Amino acid sequence: MELSLTKPGKMAKTRLFRISLILGSVFMILLIIIYWDDVGASHFYLHTTISGPHSSRLPPESNAASKNKVKEDKEGSFLADIDAFVNQFLEGTADPTEQVKAETPPGETHNQSSEKPEERFVPRREWKIHLTPIATEKKQRQDIRKQLIHDLCSSNSSFDFPGKNRTFDDIPNKELDHLIVDDRHGIIYCYVPKVACTNWKRIMIVLSESLLVNGAPYQDPLDIPGELIHNSTVHFTFNKFWKRYGKFSRHLMKIKLKKYTKFLFIRDPFVRLISAYRNKFELENEDFYRKFAVIMLKKYSNYVDPPASVVNAFAAGIRPTFSNFIQYLLDPNTEKEMPFNEHWRQMHRLCHPCQINYDFVGKLETLDEDAEHLLRILRVDNVVQFPPSHHNRTVSSWEQDWFADIPYESRRQLYKLYEADFRLFGYPKPENLLHD
Repeated sequence: MELSLTKPGKMAKTRLFRISLILGSVFMILLIIIYWDDVGASHFYLHTTISGPHSSRLPPESNAASKNKVKEDKEGSFLADIDAFVNQFLEGTADPTEQVKAETPPGETHNQSSEKPEERFVPRREWKIHLTPIATEKKQRQDIRKQLIHDLCSSNSSFDFPGKNRTFDDIPNKELDHLIVDDRHGIIYCYVPKVACTNWKRIMIVLSESLLVNGAPYQDPLDIPGELIHNSTVHFTFNKFWKRYGKFSRHLMKIKLKKYTKFLFIRDPFVRLISAYRNKFELENEDFYRKFAVIMLKKYSNYVDPPASVVNAFAAGIRPTFSNFIQYLLDPNTEKEMPFNEHWRQMHRLCHPCQINYDFVGKLETLDEDAEHLLRILRVDNVVQFPPSHHNRTVSSWEQDWFADIPYESRRQLYKLYEADFRLFGYPKPENLLHD
């Protein structure tokens, strides 16, 4: 009788132990979700493809083949992310130089990869350590730029503009699509079109290893095919967080904003408009012609039935003038029909400097110095170098000629429309353009 009672007792204890273990595991997962801060703080390189070593200047592929190599934005489940974190937490934080096993390459199933016993390894890149300090004048330049933004965004400032006083939570997800995240190095870049964003996107692709060729990430920014640089599937942006993290997305955004190094590059607002016009309307761009140029021609150039294609329009010498472009921007009905395109939308509306405390504010006017300074701050100047600057750059000295046919009242209205960009980013009011 005593034996028969002892055996069920042991079974009950075993069952109780298993239940306790399961409950403990569930509690651990909940704890991780609540204290997700640790993910951002520890840089565990989630959502990263580690690929084998390769040489730079890889042989070119066809456009179709290159597009097939784009690493699509992964929709991985939130629980999978937690599992990855738990595994690394239990194993301890890896040394930055240790070798790590590659993930299953995109397009392969686990069964396919299991048929290949060989495993690819690559050392994690080491942070670069500098022995000489950054020049004082460069630090001061950044301090001045950031302090100006802080002062004008402060509630004590008398300068007011739309969106100034809203919180980060008030910003819709669709307005966070310009914030690119690199979890490998803890970087967030807000890109502004017409402000060297093509080259900075190249840099982000190299650092995040988000684009593969021949199964390996690009090392040289100039090797990346031009048609893929602006491909939205290549970059992991804040507006994609909701699809991946659900209700935890805003919390995780805030953690990354707190822990990661955030930067943006800006330029003189009027010069940026000239550059946008030159690039989108003086060159044959079918998409921009159909979406915007046709509207400008009909409303401001008295073309009742403009050519249907940009090729036919240019052949006939028909295109919107810079004056038509300014009329389009100043027309109050323009934004009632659709928001400004990103190429002429105000920079503060793209990057939200009153809601995001940027660590680095670069300017196109000092691009070479600022790029070198930033890459050193990020400690990745041993990994990537900023590509050479474009020499055919629109410059502020051209403003007088470009605005010669724009009425003074229109110039003043245009300044009012972009005044927040001028003042937040330290560009002087163009008095010579605004007065008779």
